[in-house]
Amino acid sequence: MATETLGDNTIVIDLGLDRGEPETYASPTRSTVPDWFRPLIVAALALIALTASGPPPAPALSALLSLRVGPADSYTVTDAGQLLVQTDGTLTSYDLSDGSAQWQTGTPAPTYRFRAGSGVALLRPWAIGPGQPRTTAVDLSTGAIRWSRTGTVMTIPGSPTLLAVSAVRTISTAGRRIQGPVEAVDPATGRRLWQVTVPVTAVLMGVPGPDRSPRMLLVHDNRTMAVHDLTTGRLLASAPLPPADYGPDNPAVSGGLIVLRHSATWGTEISAYDPVTLALRWRRPAGGAYDPAACGALTCLAGPDGVQAVDPANGAIRWFQPGWSGLEQRGDLLLAYASPNGISEPVGIVDPATGRVLVDLHGWRPLGSPAGGDQVLVTRVVEPGARSIVAVARPGEPQPRLIADLPAGTGDCQAVPNRLICRSTSGELIVWAYREKG
Repeated sequence: MATETLGDNTIVIDLGLDRGEPETYASPTRSTVPDWFRPLIVAALALIALTASGPPPAPALSALLSLRVGPADSYTVTDAGQLLVQTDGTLTSYDLSDGSAQWQTGTPAPTYRFRAGSGVALLRPWAIGPGQPRTTAVDLSTGAIRWSRTGTVMTIPGSPTLLAVSAVRTISTAGRRIQGPVEAVDPATGRRLWQVTVPVTAVLMGVPGPDRSPRMLLVHDNRTMAVHDLTTGRLLASAPLPPADYGPDNPAVSGGLIVLRHSATWGTEISAYDPVTLALRWRRPAGGAYDPAACGALTCLAGPDGVQAVDPANGAIRWFQPGWSGLEQRGDLLLAYASPNGISEPVGIVDPATGRVLVDLHGWRPLGSPAGGDQVLVTRVVEPGARSIVAVARPGEPQPRLIADLPAGTGDCQAVPNRLICRSTSGELIVWAYREKG
């Protein structure tokens, strides 16, 4: 500390360490960083700054395509990633990878039923009055019309064979009954490959063969069933059946078996048949079950009392869920539903081997989707009339993972891998690319 006196006033000047004076006054030292390293440090700092200030992540929903459509306009998605849309008498193909148009072709009339398979799109127009409708085949690669013929043309999942049939219109079977010739059709030319005659009405469905390749099963009203080769039409096996009401879901394929609910001397029974030999595997009382349902490797039966899963080898019950009303198989995923208020509501994604819920879907609505895949897109109304959200549900995550809010007025959505296709109340069909958050 130093003092200086000026007249009667004393000025105090504090030079101590309390004011921040260094303890030593050593000479400053030279930096030890080599000159060649300094540009590297500057470049690294610049890279960090550039990364931190980079563009924001892409939005969870990115619109690829928006089309003006009418409420009756049809669309479908092919396995090759094409979106086919029919508007104003024109069928247009769009590439779902980028939303670009591939081809356009004129169509004879608005389509009632719209399918794709074996390299063609099958268009069946609205039919009014008696007679069979016509089915037109459009080349999926070029849009050229390959052929057109009278009757309904069916596809069998897993098989390239197309089957032309004459449908019998009934209320109880939802168009599942047929009568008359069943003709295999060449997808390229429409030419008949083989024919099987069905003298009385029958139900036609695909069943698995010994190598898992599908075959054609005809369940006739004369209480017989027959399985045919889809390549040649040759009869492979036939067997008698008990009297039954052959409805839209009866018989069904479940657990690799043909399962039929039918009348018996005392009440109702469930019978299971081998799909290759048509031999009876087992028979048991139906109880409260009336709908066979696919559920993985087991055979499932649904009814007002719940859903029971039985061993396909002997019909023994493996598990039972009293609160469920139905099941839906989507590839390897199994969805369970309940009807607490008379309206089907999702329960969750479940383990078909045990009936355990893997992903809780209460309050969510699964979107329509082609078979296959390891996830399900679901939507949920957060604010009625104002806000809905879309999320992805998959085994291994107990709750759906949020994707984004859906724009107001969006509904009637279908999910395909990495794409969401929805109609809007403003009359648009919109295709979004989506990505999960987090």
